[in-house]
Amino acid sequence: MPLPTSPGPVPAAPVSRNSRQLVFTSSQAARYLGVSLATIRRWTDAGYISCYRTPGGQRRFSRDQLDDFIASMHRDGPAIRSAVGGRRSANVA
Repeated sequence: MPLPTSPGPVPAAPVSRNSRQLVFTSSQAARYLGVSLATIRRWTDAGYISCYRTPGGQRRFSRDQLDDFIASMHRDGPAIRSAVGGRRSANVA
């Protein structure tokens, strides 16, 4: 009597590259958060997002640091968003 065969390996769900990445450059962090590179620089200089520096002085962000920042934006609501948002352009009539 033949042995039953398994249908084969089940394909894994597609995983985006960012979901596996643990360390981000400034450009990658900006893309991950949906903001500009200048905004990432401004936020790190102001202390809103922590990062570490390479020996060459380049910023590096861990996924945990970025996710903590996102969580703080949701948790702290409008107060932190207005502080992080910086200046806004005035409406001209």
